[in-house]
Amino acid sequence: MGRGLVVVGVAVTVAVTACAVAAVVVGKRVKSRRKWRRVVGVLAELEQGCETTVGRLKQVVDAMAVEMHAGLASEGGSKLKMLLTFVDTLPNGSEKGIYYALDLGGTNFRVLRVQLGGQRSILEPDVERRPIPQHLMTSTSEDLFDFIASLLKEFVEKEGDVSDTTLMRRRELGFTFSFPVKQTSVSTGILIKWTKGFGIEDTVGREVSECLEQAMARIGLNVRVAALVNDTVGTLALGHYHDPDTIAAVIIGTGTNACYLERTDAIIKCQGLLTTSGGMVVNMEWGNFWSSHLPRTSYDIELDADSPNPNDQGFEKMISGMYLGDIVRRVILRMSHEADIFGDALPKLSMPFILRTPLMAEMHEDDSPELTKVARILKDTLEIPDVPLKVRKLVVKVCDVVTRRAARLAAAGIVGILKKIGRDGSGGITGGRSRSDIKMKRTVVAIEGGLYTSYTMFREYLHEAMKEILGEEAAQHVTLMVTEDGSGVGAALLAATHSSDPVDNVQLL
Repeated sequence: MGRGLVVVGVAVTVAVTACAVAAVVVGKRVKSRRKWRRVVGVLAELEQGCETTVGRLKQVVDAMAVEMHAGLASEGGSKLKMLLTFVDTLPNGSEKGIYYALDLGGTNFRVLRVQLGGQRSILEPDVERRPIPQHLMTSTSEDLFDFIASLLKEFVEKEGDVSDTTLMRRRELGFTFSFPVKQTSVSTGILIKWTKGFGIEDTVGREVSECLEQAMARIGLNVRVAALVNDTVGTLALGHYHDPDTIAAVIIGTGTNACYLERTDAIIKCQGLLTTSGGMVVNMEWGNFWSSHLPRTSYDIELDADSPNPNDQGFEKMISGMYLGDIVRRVILRMSHEADIFGDALPKLSMPFILRTPLMAEMHEDDSPELTKVARILKDTLEIPDVPLKVRKLVVKVCDVVTRRAARLAAAGIVGILKKIGRDGSGGITGGRSRSDIKMKRTVVAIEGGLYTSYTMFREYLHEAMKEILGEEAAQHVTLMVTEDGSGVGAALLAATHSSDPVDNVQLL
């Protein structure tokens, strides 16, 4: 009898223990499921916040066109600066001769020699790239431009059989100067401020081309700055050289901007403007565009607050390569806070901009069954090892949501430009005609930048949105044409276009 009680007692104890273990296991599973639901909830919230329906995109299109009008009507009338470039003539393919370009946009600069043969032919340009020595970035204006001029002279002397006579021949230069400038003519502009690590105080407020020309004169180099441009205008020039239907240019890379050809009489803030062509290229500086219709999330708000320029460049922060990777990082960080899906200490995940957009794109486009590229990048860059496959799939989805929103908003921006100039098939911003009454002109938009050219998913989402907004029929008349090196070759082309002008074609009465 006693032995039987012992057996029963042991059995009960085992059963109780088994139940307890089962309860713990079930409890862990329930807790794990709750955590996973929270993580999935973060994704659902992101998808909702980044939603870009066709209706919403059309509201962004209208807002872009309205802001363009406002920026053309008065200085400071819009978030869009709508800067006059004084470029009223674009290359047409007939240009001939040897022209130079100087591209100064950061810690490196490039010099190019471009030979034009007419009939839209460009021989392979000669290019040299040089770093700007660190000390010259904060030295004096004379020191910086003397350094640039001396290297330009060395480059010119390599032109071929250069005798003293040919060295004295006046050459024409296109100067791409990617810093804030108030343009005063096609070839002149006053530096507003330095950016990108430069801090040469005595250049601010001075005429940039004059600084370069004086430096060249000091060493006997006879070169005239025929055009002072930014890289977006150079892209438009290069596009127009290859295709005369090119009326706008967009750069979507680390940063983003757009320019387009506007009728002179539409530039209300400059009533006395006269051009020989009746048109002028306007530099929109569209990175600063803003509208309440843009789908902004808490991650965008945090990124903006943490940036060196809060409440500035709002559109750029949602669509350009500088920021997309960091938006994804912020979402992943939030997921890790909601549920420890990556483990405990994650110091790298808290570091701003550690996840660069090219790495994000590589994860997004990983088509391997086990998402091995995603695993590698999470481990090597963010120091998160052994991430389960279902979590890796979640990371890819986050990349997709952020990229899709960016591409579709970029498409809306492009259509906004087309709407402003009546090339979207709707009759323009003030048009009341139906689509059937309008014969669409063939329209080409030149486009540059690694986000568009190298990121397949971004490009496909942008094309898809263009068709959705314009409609299948109108979209057939719009071509996005990739160009290469608008800041170099494009600047040389503008030098060629404006080289024979004894005076500027654009005047203010």
